[in-house]
Amino acid sequence: MVHPGQAPNPVRRTAGRALSRTVDRVGPAALSALRELVLVAVLFEFYRLGRLLARDEVVDARHHAEFVHRLEHVLRLPSEADLQALVPSDAWLHAANVYYVSVHFPAMIAFLVWGYVFRPRWEYVWARNLVIALTGAALVVHILYPLAPPRMFPQWGFVDTMAVLGPDAYAGASGDLANQFAAMPSLHVGWAALIAYVLHRTGPKWLAWVATLHLALTVVVVVVTANHYWMDGVVALALLAVASRIVRPKVPADDAGEQPTTLALSRETAHR
Repeated sequence: MVHPGQAPNPVRRTAGRALSRTVDRVGPAALSALRELVLVAVLFEFYRLGRLLARDEVVDARHHAEFVHRLEHVLRLPSEADLQALVPSDAWLHAANVYYVSVHFPAMIAFLVWGYVFRPRWEYVWARNLVIALTGAALVVHILYPLAPPRMFPQWGFVDTMAVLGPDAYAGASGDLANQFAAMPSLHVGWAALIAYVLHRTGPKWLAWVATLHLALTVVVVVVTANHYWMDGVVALALLAVASRIVRPKVPADDAGEQPTTLALSRETAHR
């Protein structure tokens, strides 16, 4: 307590100013982080609900699958069923199922969080907008071109590894809410390719090569689990190529040499 005529404690005054500055800096950063979280959550939920628009197109989905199967034969692409048969054991197939079910969304969330926290603002915005563009384009194709996945065609030599060995992404209540005919394009491949592309352009080289390994594993996994055709990945890569031509990074002149920063201390919070 300061008595009349007594000078304020300089330590308390300094601490008060420091606390005020901290609140001024962390407050906008926290609000910005919450805004980004809500935006990404809404977009992902919109995509999930949008996929359901084509969930009952059974006849068209199977006809499209027959066309894709014939097209791959004409193009002399390797048989997905033959590749699945080369997997040496059920343990490997089970591991592929786990990778398919467990890595897809967490990898994208980790990528976005890492970009938001540790990279310059322009890099994060570019990557986020690229994700939005690719995912939106994929949703349009899912609605317009429902496609039954290979696992629905045992007559072609495919085994539904998720149903046989687990875990099954389409079992139970979650399966009732899923669109199993959203095979083309493969967003598993599309998102993995996007992460690798962005990191090779702007991220640490070691992390870019980790992302490349993730992409290679994803391509193999979606095929050996009979969840996607080769063409599903090809279409995903084509959409990413188009999106990357439309969504360009915008590097501010004063940020051209900016180094990675952390969320709480970044000077970029003033621009969010």
